[in-house]
Amino acid sequence: GDPLEISKKISEQMVAKGDTQDWKKPSAGCIFKNPEGEKAAGWLIEQAGLKGTRVGDAMVSLRHANFIVNCGNACSNDMLELISKVQAQVHKAHGVQLELEVQVMPA
Repeated sequence: GDPLEISKKISEQMVAKGDTQDWKKPSAGCIFKNPEGEKAAGWLIEQAGLKGTRVGDAMVSLRHANFIVNCGNACSNDMLELISKVQAQVHKAHGVQLELEVQVMPA
């Protein structure tokens, strides 16, 4: 395609992502896959009232609930504990088991 048109589309997408996703704090991006035939993972997490939930310095983003951000010194245990907490609460609230999109590497 036309390089200028491609560049324009990329810029537009980056602006849209900046408007809806939390890029100001370190994160691994979207943590959970969107369940097939269900609402988006971020919607399920938000409706379960989990935005802002923290374990140590790991926090469910206030901007996009499918992002877990590092607010300073989060360690892997903080992240994993928060992931488990989110999965349990979403299952309790919606009956949906969220599946990880990120890969957890063994220590």
